[in-house]
Amino acid sequence: MPRRNLNDLLAFVTVAREGSFTKAAGTLGVTQSALSQAIRGLEEGLQIRLLTRTTRSVAPTSAGERLMKAIGYRFDEIEAELEALTELRDKPAGTVRITCGDHIMHSVLLPKLTPLLRDYPDIKLEFDMNYGFRDIVADRFDAGVRMGNTIDNDMIAVPIGPPLQMAVVASPGYFAVHPIPKTPADLTRHQCINQRMPTSGGLYVWDFEKRGRKVNVRVDGPLIFNTSAPQVDAALAGLGISLLPEDELMSHIESGRLVRVLQDWCPKFAGYHLYYPSKRQPSPAFSLVVKALRFDGSRAP
Repeated sequence: MPRRNLNDLLAFVTVAREGSFTKAAGTLGVTQSALSQAIRGLEEGLQIRLLTRTTRSVAPTSAGERLMKAIGYRFDEIEAELEALTELRDKPAGTVRITCGDHIMHSVLLPKLTPLLRDYPDIKLEFDMNYGFRDIVADRFDAGVRMGNTIDNDMIAVPIGPPLQMAVVASPGYFAVHPIPKTPADLTRHQCINQRMPTSGGLYVWDFEKRGRKVNVRVDGPLIFNTSAPQVDAALAGLGISLLPEDELMSHIESGRLVRVLQDWCPKFAGYHLYYPSKRQPSPAFSLVVKALRFDGSRAP
C-alpha cells in the first residue's frame, strides 16, 4: 500500500476506537470533513466498506475489525517507541493516561505525583475518573487503579497503598434511634446506603468474613449512588448505614462523626494497585510515574 495512505489508516484506527468522527477529529486535530474524506478514500482504494455509520455511532464492519486487529497495535508500538526516545533527552517527556476513582486520585495519586510534575515539567498526566472496570488496552490508557484482588492475572500490579479493610459506618444520630448491628444479618433490618455497580449495573452485595465463614448480605434502603462521595455525605447526614473502604471514612471515624461497627467481620484485603499490561514497553515518563506511586510498605501480589 502506498505510503501516502498511512495517514488514512491512522484515521481509520482512530475513528474505529473512538466510535465517533467528532471525537476522532478532536484526537487527531483535523476537521470532520477531512477525516470523512480520508476514510472514504481508504474504502474506495480497498473497494470494501470498513465502517458502518449511523446517526448515533460508528462501528467497524467485519472487514474493519479484521483490519483493526492487523494494524491497530502497530500504531501503538510506533507511539510507544516514539515515547521511549524521550529517554535520550535531558528530561523525560510525554503524556501518561490513568483511569481511576476520584477518591484515590485526590488522596494518593495527586499528592505523590505533584513533586514529579515539578521536577519533570515536560510530563503530562491525564486522569479519567471512572468507577467501571475499563479495558485499559482497548481504551488506550497507560494504567488503571483498582483494588488488588480485582486485577486480571495478565496485568502487572504495583501496590500504591497499604492493605485495607471495608468499614461499616453510620452517624451517632442514626444509632441513637436504631440498634447497633451485631452480625451482618442484622443489616437487613436497617436502612442501608446502596451502590449501583457501574460495570454490571446491579447493586453491590455486601460481603463479610469471620474465622473462615463468609456471609453475603443484600441490603435495602432509601438511597442508591454510583460513586462513593455521596455515600459518605448520606451517612454523615444520618440517612443510613454505609459500607466503603476504610480510607474514605477514617477521618470521620476518628473525629466521631461516624461510628464503625462489625469491624471483626471485615478482613483486610489487598489495597489500591496501579496496573498495566505486562506486554507494554514502559516509556521513561511512565516508569517515573510507577516509581513515584509505588508503596514501599508492601509488595505486589
